[in-house]
Amino acid sequence: MTEDNYPAADGKASRSFKRELSLFDSTMLVVGSMIGSGIFIVSADIARTVGSPGYLLLVWLITGAITIIAALSYGELAGMLPHAGGQYVYLREAYNPLIGFLYGWTLFLVIQTGTIAAVAVAFAKYTGEIIPWFSEKNILLNVLGLKISAAQILAIANITFLTYTNMRGLRSGKIVQNIFTSTKAIAMMALIILVIIISKHIGTLTASFSNFWNPSWTHTAGGKIISVEPLSGTLLIAAIGVAMVGSLFSSDAWNNITFTSGEVVNPKRNIPLSLFLGTLIVTIIYIAANLAYIFILPLKGNPGAASVMGRGIQFALSDRVATAASSMIFGQPAVVIMAVLIMISTFGCNNGLILSGARVYYAMAKDNLFFKKTGTLNKSSVPGFALIVQAVWASLLCLSGTYSNLLDYVIFAVLIFYILTIIGLFLLRKKQPDADRPYKAWGYPVLPALYILCAAAISIDLLIFKPMYTWPGMVIVLLGIPVYFLWKKIFANKLM
Repeated sequence: MTEDNYPAADGKASRSFKRELSLFDSTMLVVGSMIGSGIFIVSADIARTVGSPGYLLLVWLITGAITIIAALSYGELAGMLPHAGGQYVYLREAYNPLIGFLYGWTLFLVIQTGTIAAVAVAFAKYTGEIIPWFSEKNILLNVLGLKISAAQILAIANITFLTYTNMRGLRSGKIVQNIFTSTKAIAMMALIILVIIISKHIGTLTASFSNFWNPSWTHTAGGKIISVEPLSGTLLIAAIGVAMVGSLFSSDAWNNITFTSGEVVNPKRNIPLSLFLGTLIVTIIYIAANLAYIFILPLKGNPGAASVMGRGIQFALSDRVATAASSMIFGQPAVVIMAVLIMISTFGCNNGLILSGARVYYAMAKDNLFFKKTGTLNKSSVPGFALIVQAVWASLLCLSGTYSNLLDYVIFAVLIFYILTIIGLFLLRKKQPDADRPYKAWGYPVLPALYILCAAAISIDLLIFKPMYTWPGMVIVLLGIPVYFLWKKIFANKLM
């Protein structure tokens, strides 16, 4: 059997993945998986950390640049190893099964499922803006001290519906992806253009560009400003690194297309190309969105101010910068308009995450490193059991309410795995010099090495300035080591 051809779940016949993802479909999967709810809110925290419009844009520009560089590097690996599982396969081949397992373990435990849970709850939260019954404050059950809200129930329903849709076949999943990704991308660009145009007529443009390059770090506690620290030299560099936590999360999941390599038409061409096009499109949208924010809102503000202008980008109500910017045009209806847009965005984002994540667990099962049944396809030629397992765990994370903390913890681990994968590009050039490489990483070895240096610098920065974001993530990864050896010794040939 090949990587992408294996027994059916019912044991009656051999089934294989269907190659139905075109270049457009693949690009929509990249774009849709990247754009969730982050771009609508995280700029507030970045603005508090760097304190000037110029550095706010610079943070997003650096994030976009290193994401595109990484995507270009992954393109070579995708062309060389066009198998389901993507990044898991690259790490396994470049290093050993243990490193691949640690990535898959962390992906299942937190990265993919935690993101699915967080995005589903964001969908529910913004639905509550329109239908108040779905508010997080509407507690439906109280079981042994665990409060279950209407928002959590809706989040689980979101995960269940999208899982069911993807279990019906790749065609169903990609139709949902294409519709929702196209809609949100077009709507976002239209809104961005409208905000920029309107800003010229309401007198906010000049104020937004005053003190363009005067950075400062605004420290808060209890909803109040406790200090404003001017930034320069190494402290400025450190602040930029810390600020990138939000932008990196908002720009993550671009690698999900590699998980579906077994279902992409002409994967050796279309995966590298979709990685580049998708990350480029999202980078342009993100920078344009932040331009719109600073065109229409002052960056600095006061958390106690009553007006949108008084709170600025830094202290937009509940960090909802996009809603604050839109309210300058639409007034109160902006809350509903942005809620609908974010609902569309998060719905499409979760579809992409659910569709792609299950393919990694399938690849792990093929290596006897996950439940055996996750390495089978259902009658629709998709890993149905893997989709179910993923949905169950993500739903439990929704109920636990810990997904947001877990996501904070793994940003460091995510960066480490990206670094290891790019280093793997160098290792595979030496280990397998004669392997077919229809696409070679652009700018090799300079750009991949630059990515490694930048990502390592950000990781070290987080270790120093945000240890609460780093050490717990490393613990989650390292816990996978004893699990790996235990699984190999006891469970590999027994479980399901």
